[in-house]
This record gives sequence, C-alpha cells and structure tokens, in this order.
Amino acid sequence: MRATPTSSPTLAIDGGKPVRETLLPYAHQSIDEDDIRAVVDVLGSEWLTTGPKVEEFEEKCAAWVGAKHAVSFSSGTAALHGAAFAAGLRPGDEAITSPLTFVATANCVLYQGATPVFADVCPDTLNIDPDRVAERISSKTRAILPVAYAGHPAEMDAIMALAEKDGLTVIEDACHALGAEYHGRQTGSIAHMTVFSFHPVKHLATGEGGMVATDRADFAESLRKFRNHGITSDARERNASGVWFYDVEFLGFNYRLSDIACALGISQLKKLDANLARRREIAARYSVAFRELPGIAIPGEREGVRSAWHLYPIRIDQKTLGAGRKQVFRALRAENIGVNVHYIPVHLHSLYRERFGYKGGEYPIAEAAYEKLISLPMFHGMSEQDVEDVIAAVRKVVLHHSR
Repeated sequence: MRATPTSSPTLAIDGGKPVRETLLPYAHQSIDEDDIRAVVDVLGSEWLTTGPKVEEFEEKCAAWVGAKHAVSFSSGTAALHGAAFAAGLRPGDEAITSPLTFVATANCVLYQGATPVFADVCPDTLNIDPDRVAERISSKTRAILPVAYAGHPAEMDAIMALAEKDGLTVIEDACHALGAEYHGRQTGSIAHMTVFSFHPVKHLATGEGGMVATDRADFAESLRKFRNHGITSDARERNASGVWFYDVEFLGFNYRLSDIACALGISQLKKLDANLARRREIAARYSVAFRELPGIAIPGEREGVRSAWHLYPIRIDQKTLGAGRKQVFRALRAENIGVNVHYIPVHLHSLYRERFGYKGGEYPIAEAAYEKLISLPMFHGMSEQDVEDVIAAVRKVVLHHSR
C-alpha cells in the first residue's frame, strides 16, 4: 500500500531507524568463480602482460560492439588520451566536449596541448547538444568528444554530420555506455573512435582498463604504438620472430593492459548481456516507483535509444519538494543508501577556472542540472532487497519533505 505524507516515518538523519543496516554503495563490481579461475590460469601461464590474452580480449570486444579494431589500454583515461593523440590533437587545436562529464574527457585534450571547448547539454538527456556544438566550431576545431552520459548515447547522427561537414574526428566517450544502442547500432560502431572503461563500477570490470574501438586501421596502428612507448613492435612479436631490434617512432606512454586484466575481461564479457539486462530491469523498477513522486525528475530514453544504465541520476526540484539536493543527499546517506553526484561540471573545477577564466554561468543547462543531480545505486549485482531498499529510502525521504 502506498505511503502517504502523513504516515512517513522519522528520517534516520533525525534519529529514526535507517532503511538499511549497512551502506549500499552506488556501484560495485561483480566477480564470480569463473572470473577468478580465468585470472589464476593466466598467473600460471608464460605471459602476464603483452601476451595472447590481450589480443583475444581485443578481438572479442571488437566483435561485440561491431568495430573492425579494438585497442586495449590501462584505463579509460589512458584510452581517451590515446584517442586524442590518434586524432592528431596538438597545441593550437581545439576539441569540443560536454561540461557535464568526468574530467578525463576534457583532460585528454589538455594532455595533447590542445584546448577543450565546451558546449552546453540537452535538458532531457544531459548529453551535449549538437546545436550548441555547431555554434562552437571554429577554424581551430579538430575533434568533437560527445559523452554518453549515464549510459544514454548522444545524438550521434547529428554529431557525425557536423564532423563530416567540417572534416573533424569524433571521439565518443562511451565509458558509461558499453552495450548501449543508438537507432539499431551498437555504441562502438558509429564514431571514428569510441572509448570504453572497464573500471569496477562499469558493466564489465578488469580492475582498471579501457578500450578504443574503431573501423580505421591507421587509428588502430597509432593507438597500439602510443600505448607502448611509441615502439614499432611488441615484445611477443619480437620473441616469436627471434629479433631484438625495435624503433621508437614518437613519444608514447606505457598504457598497456595486462594479460591478467584481459583474462578477467574475457570472462566478464560472457556475462555482459546478462549484466545489461539486469541494469535495465533495475532502471525500469526505479522509474515505475518514482514517476509520481513530487519534486523528483527521473531519467528517460529517447526514441530509438537503449541506455546501458551505468547511472540512474534523478533530479531534485527544491521548489516543489521543499528540500534541496544537499538535504536529500544527506538524508539518503543516513538511510545507508550510498548515493553520489555525477558530475561537478568540468569548467567549475579550479584547474579550468584558473587556466581558462571560467566564472560559472557559461553553461546554464549543465550547471542547473548539477545543482539537482543525485545518482542512485545502480549495478548489476544488486539484489532484489537492495532495489527495494533504495525505493523505500527515496520514498521515505521525499514523502517526509513533501508533507
């Protein structure tokens, strides 16, 4: 039976009993015995890094997302850096991206000595607005970095059209969106380069890790050299051919992903379909439970899009609810619901304020969304009770404040 405002119990933050005894994190990895065996097998093998599991993982990921090539990296951030390098970003260039993202999306542009230029987001998806992107393109623009915020792809058709018109490279930051679909196409098969993350909170975990998917052989070759110090061959190739000589063509980095991590990734990839299905089930449960709650805006999906649901971000309307994001956040944490906030807009961080002179107010849609956002727990390992606890806690806090 639905609770009414007059029957809402005392909040834990005010001395009441919390919904949960222990903290439910906003995200968590899921590791099973098959994963452990896969890692142990590699630990007993000849190659712990630069070995056959790396190539196997890359081939399986490329096939899964529908790309011709996939190049693994030590993290999603390293993969973004590699993609920025392969795109040819250099000092004097600009690349357009979203302000509502993790800082790595913009930082990878800075790593190359180029300048990140932000374009505001769409009010519904919080993804970069193609119309705003078009306004920001200049003679210095070399790339566009759309972000699939929370797992929902950006408007890739419009972005790819802009890129084709102006000869730009599109690097899709899909670190939230492995398994997302855009008008019948897998994320990873649309942009010139698509970057994925395999951090433990993501759909597939390798501990730390990332991947760049691309159809272009020249990008793939550049990416492989870049992650290996700019060296023209890897250790396994030289070992197999019995040669010692190698050359360094450019300044690269040690961004390799180990066979240990790739073995875990191969095992996890077998469960990706089930992981995505579970996240979509949880998102649907949340949406039904919260759709009628006062002062809460829930995320949705545009027609023709299937989100991968890395996050489930709700927005708090203080005018309607009578409580702001900070109050709701603290109240939910007291109920042992490990909510989080994604993200502080990049241009509001000290690095960007000091280097580029941002004051706030430049990207009003992203900034207004940030003031309202709370990410609820969302991971495929959540139990039915975990989901019910989140629903109960959100209803408890919202109904308390809407009395």
